[in-house]
Amino acid sequence: MTGPRVSGLTGVTLQDTPNVCHECIWWQSRSGRTADKRKWIEKAETDWGAWGTVYYDADGHVLGSMQYGPAELFPRAAELPAGPPSADAVLVTCAYLVETSSPWVMQSLFLAAIGDARDRGAKALETFAYRYREGESQYERFLVHKTIFPSDFLADFGFRTLRRAGNVELARLELGGLVPVVEGKREKVMRVVKEAFAPAPEPVPPGL
Repeated sequence: MTGPRVSGLTGVTLQDTPNVCHECIWWQSRSGRTADKRKWIEKAETDWGAWGTVYYDADGHVLGSMQYGPAELFPRAAELPAGPPSADAVLVTCAYLVETSSPWVMQSLFLAAIGDARDRGAKALETFAYRYREGESQYERFLVHKTIFPSDFLADFGFRTLRRAGNVELARLELGGLVPVVEGKREKVMRVVKEAFAPAPEPVPPGL
């Protein structure tokens, strides 16, 4: 049995993600318009490569996935409050967590996106954020809205607010000055993630 792993989100691995993601074109289209998901995938993979990350557990079950890429791939981003995103940044558009029992999956997905964006030479990572009131539930913060992330959660990674419209923000993480804590390769990202979130070892009883 192998350990948890992350793989690139492509037309092939998309089939492993929740059904709601298979035909979703919200980010790939503009208001009142539609888009052909298959043609979009073909263009994205030709111009950019894998357009996100899928997180698998040790048994091969998907725990979560994240979509990201150059902002030009996601026309909807130009219409959102606090937008548009910057042309020099990789844009994280959405993430889907399968269950609430693995809260570290979101952190893992962001670490993978940061490493991948740095490997590709991006200057920054951007995403849309929301300022939740204090005490809001984890369910509301991470499972209700799949396309916007808690601003305080992003701040822990070093994101800074570029623009604000009401409670919605465009957040940016500069990558050029980051110390390479993770080297960017997905296997190394997972090693760092597993070390960071591994439970503390159980104390050994005296006499053993």
